[in-house]
Amino acid sequence: MRAEAFQNILSDLNGTSADIEASAVISSDGLMMAAMLPSNVDEDRVGAMSAAMLSLGDRTARELSRGSLEQVLIKGERGYVLMVQAGGDAVLTVMAKPSAKLGLVFLDVRRAADALAKILN
Repeated sequence: MRAEAFQNILSDLNGTSADIEASAVISSDGLMMAAMLPSNVDEDRVGAMSAAMLSLGDRTARELSRGSLEQVLIKGERGYVLMVQAGGDAVLTVMAKPSAKLGLVFLDVRRAADALAKILN
């Protein structure tokens, strides 16, 4: 039931914005809970990298007195990776096109993360 709800949220998210190419829900310890990723992307690797980035981002935010971590944004020449907390024990990771309108992506991702957090809590 929960996995189906996660999958529905990811499907809605990917369908809402043409800028979003892929998404996944990952536990804070790096386990994949649901994913809509391209077939050439290794889910285990995405999970591990997301958990590592969030851990580092959280520690950086605390050490530099920036408060609790809300998101991590990575920009590459072929697009963006955005990681947003979805409740206390999960993260929503999204891949977006290089031409993405980030304000809209942030809004859509935040809504999806809030919906995921409600299911998780």
